[in-house]
Amino acid sequence: MKMVSKNRVLLANVLIVFCAIIFSCGKSDEKRTLFSYRAINDKDTALLRYTQLEDNRFFGQYEIIYGGSRKDSGEIRGIISGDTLKGSFYYSSYGGGVLKRCPVALLKRENKWVLGKGVISVYMGIPSYLKTEPIDYSNPKFIFEEVKK
Repeated sequence: MKMVSKNRVLLANVLIVFCAIIFSCGKSDEKRTLFSYRAINDKDTALLRYTQLEDNRFFGQYEIIYGGSRKDSGEIRGIISGDTLKGSFYYSSYGGGVLKRCPVALLKRENKWVLGKGVISVYMGIPSYLKTEPIDYSNPKFIFEEVKK
């Protein structure tokens, strides 16, 4: 009889700990701000929606539509360093297929985000901009302007 009661107490304690872990993981104390931007270059359009977290990180959606016929769409995430967003774009061409990854750098100028270009290096399958070469923002493919709600 004592063995059954010990098992019940043990089971009750495990359930209490499990419930505490599950319910505490669902709560987030981080404040989030959502931003939406759009850029148009000739027939190409890029859409950028990201959420800024308190600890200088961001994540969101990035989509490039090429002349209305094809697109690259996926997730963007990285860090915010001053007036620069640096991160990775995880995307699928044509909205499906193999998941690809490329580095992204955006510089804030006059309340607009300017897409930078740089020399890409791949280390252990992860592409990133070469730290020894500067990122060029002088002739961007896209200049993102905020989309008003």
